[in-house]
Amino acid sequence: MPLLIIDTTTITPQPWRNGGGQTLELWAWPAQSGGAASADWQVRISRAAMVKDGVFSAFPGVQRWYTVAEGAGAQLHLPDGTRTVRPGDAPCCFDGQHTPACELLDGPTENLNIMAQGGGKAYMQLAQANEPWQADWAMRGLYTNLAGVWSNGTDTQPVQAYSLLWHTEADAGAWQFTPQAGNKGWAWWLGFEPAA
Repeated sequence: MPLLIIDTTTITPQPWRNGGGQTLELWAWPAQSGGAASADWQVRISRAAMVKDGVFSAFPGVQRWYTVAEGAGAQLHLPDGTRTVRPGDAPCCFDGQHTPACELLDGPTENLNIMAQGGGKAYMQLAQANEPWQADWAMRGLYTNLAGVWSNGTDTQPVQAYSLLWHTEADAGAWQFTPQAGNKGWAWWLGFEPAA
């Protein structure tokens, strides 16, 4: 089965050019032989540690999804208004050409991002424990900051905290994530559809 499990704790962080944080590139497609995103990537999933207020980089032609995975949260000053995003809130989607100022609410945050370009479409949704998610995407995934078990109704897969589960082929079945008892945290469903 074309199912990948990526342990994000094994990825070396890369510093931002403006010094405001660090980024872990979790998955990119297409990728170079070393695994890093090629210049013409169509989808890129990353986790970023933001340690101070700053401004997002411009990504013209890119659809961006953003959410806060850990920390108190942040305010994004977007062209259509200010959006406050805390852990557990619905993810925020915006045009990558915009460079919103980002203000931390109370100290550093860990952010989860999925971006699509080249006419493709990305998707992010907060995963509710034990509630099925059925969607018809060319690629689908789960990012979680708590351990649990993923299932698509046929197969099951244990997933450690701070891991990305990514299915590289279409699977329209009902997916479900069951956190380990007593664990607290969040998980998100991710989807990607390349341009026709």
